[in-house]
Amino acid sequence: MIKAYRIYTGPDGHTHVETGVVAENNFNEAGAIRFKETPAPATYDWHPAPTTQYVLTMSGTLEFETFTGETFLLKPGEVLLAMDTTGTGHRWQLIGEDPWIRAYVPFHSEADVNFTPDEVNK
Repeated sequence: MIKAYRIYTGPDGHTHVETGVVAENNFNEAGAIRFKETPAPATYDWHPAPTTQYVLTMSGTLEFETFTGETFLLKPGEVLLAMDTTGTGHRWQLIGEDPWIRAYVPFHSEADVNFTPDEVNK
């Protein structure tokens, strides 16, 4: 299982975080993939996700924060499921000197999401 964080817009209009995993053997159809590199140091202020997508981190460690104060560190090899396309959004800052190298993989609907919350894994 691969560690994952799901950020989503709650009924209160704010982004919230849920920790879980994506299964290694599940296959989800992807229509596209986009790679991006951001050199350190870097920050990105409040924004919602542009679309529902997986963000696969290959290099760099980021601290994410929601408007309500929830935080988490996203490390290489972990997956972010960005589903907070409305509301107050989130912000991030790159920690350390490594660039953030990642791949964006949009998915078509929530039915395509491969994510199991930690509560189910306990």
